[in-house]
Amino acid sequence: MDIHGENEFKIKSYSNAAYTLDKLTEPVVDMSPSQLYAIRGIGEAIGKKIQEIIETKQLALLNEYIQKTPPGILEMLKIKGLGPKKIVTIWKELEIESIGELLYACEENRLVKYKGFGEKTQKNIQESLEFYLQHQGNYLYEQVEDLVNNLQNNLRETFPNEQHIISGAFKRQMEWLGFLDVVTTLSESNLVSWLSAKLFKIEKNENYFSCKGEDNFEIRWHLTTPENFFWKDFMLSCDPAFLEAWEKLPTFKMVAFASEQAIFEQVGVNYIPAPQRELPEIITRATTKPLAKTIQPSDIKGIIHSHSTWSDGIHTIEQMAVAAKEQGYEYLIISDHSKSAFYANGLQADRIAAQHKEIDALNKKLAPFVIFKSIESDILNDGSLDYPDEVLASFDIVIVSVHSNLKMTEEKAMMRLIRAICNPYTSILGHPTGRLLLSRKGYPVNHDEIIEACAENNVVIELNAHPRRLDMDWRYIQKAIESDVLISIDPDAHAIEGYADCKYGVLVAQKAGLTAANNLSSFSLSEMMEFIEFQQAKRG
Repeated sequence: MDIHGENEFKIKSYSNAAYTLDKLTEPVVDMSPSQLYAIRGIGEAIGKKIQEIIETKQLALLNEYIQKTPPGILEMLKIKGLGPKKIVTIWKELEIESIGELLYACEENRLVKYKGFGEKTQKNIQESLEFYLQHQGNYLYEQVEDLVNNLQNNLRETFPNEQHIISGAFKRQMEWLGFLDVVTTLSESNLVSWLSAKLFKIEKNENYFSCKGEDNFEIRWHLTTPENFFWKDFMLSCDPAFLEAWEKLPTFKMVAFASEQAIFEQVGVNYIPAPQRELPEIITRATTKPLAKTIQPSDIKGIIHSHSTWSDGIHTIEQMAVAAKEQGYEYLIISDHSKSAFYANGLQADRIAAQHKEIDALNKKLAPFVIFKSIESDILNDGSLDYPDEVLASFDIVIVSVHSNLKMTEEKAMMRLIRAICNPYTSILGHPTGRLLLSRKGYPVNHDEIIEACAENNVVIELNAHPRRLDMDWRYIQKAIESDVLISIDPDAHAIEGYADCKYGVLVAQKAGLTAANNLSSFSLSEMMEFIEFQQAKRG
């Protein structure tokens, strides 16, 4: 009731009644209506609601509130530090309706702009959200990395004479995983003894041992012999459709493989890395010739799409630029939020000139390192951008993104996106579906039509490397490559630390076979300057 702004007197009445019920020593089911109504703090109106609960096991009024409240808003009530007043601000003013969206907003430093949220409050909420999400069963790839590293080190040190490998979804570099697969030559007794000493809860299944620790994350242990070790790992690190096609190859025969490479040599297929063992078609491609070398983290030459204190970033442009230069990058494309993103202190037109003046001064100071002028311009409801052409013309690169009114039909979403793509000032389409992994599905789109429009209008498609986004989805990257559409792996960094997220974009891009040549952020400084010249010529 508080979340929906009901009368404070009514809210207090329900609260007092709940308190009174909690203190009663006699069960209300044994009371007559008149006895119930006579209790101080209950009364006839609320007494009838209590009788309704006793008789029907539910409360129609509560169901009405639940019906008109997004599930994610109800879930927020479970988060320590989030009361109804703060939830109302989050829902109505920030337009956030899920736990994952809220955590992302904390990471982007957005809550501090609103009444009742200071830096300390935002930090506390973020910590509470992270704790809550860690107990929900599914984890982002990035969230399990430390666990994997610790586990690998522990196994090597404790059982140096045995074979172990982290397999399954982690080895395939999936965006998220519900459990971790480990292949090991450990005996059952040694494994159970070791896990028991670490206080893991152990359960024996038909094909594996399952264990969970304090973090409630499941690890599945696949016990095997040295002779079957590499085949067991191979089986787990393939998509089922890929594995089925592999086992139907005419030259395949189940033998003891001495290495992973031997599995490929037996059937005369060039090596296919685990992240690319998804669709069966890749087997045919790898039979005729070796697969192209996929992009590596070291191939990222510049940081594209980053925010500063000019909008909702944590560090100044100079701090962001100096850090990028020190980390070996050749350039930084600063892309603060545009004016429609009021929640992120988006740039009004008069502030843009001041920002550009600062960038010009920094470029003299930091040469040969270059800061390029960019903006993340909001795509409005009608598909237009939120600046006139004369303002857009002042930027080297324009990234366009949808940030508002995300609940759309595919028809509405496509109208907005296609119109924005066709705008001659658009250089890059940012996070094309607006998804947040494990928390927001994203608006529905036709990827083929988006790719076709980008090809026709020389627009690059972003692979937003934030581990909660990884958008565009890697499953459509191959289609983009075939259509000569560049991908741009961008960290969407709101702080210096965000540069490290490029790695996660690279990992999922490898699944699609993306090469450095097909990635805009792998362009050298001189190549980027040529790209910008081309984009400006496109504007007419």
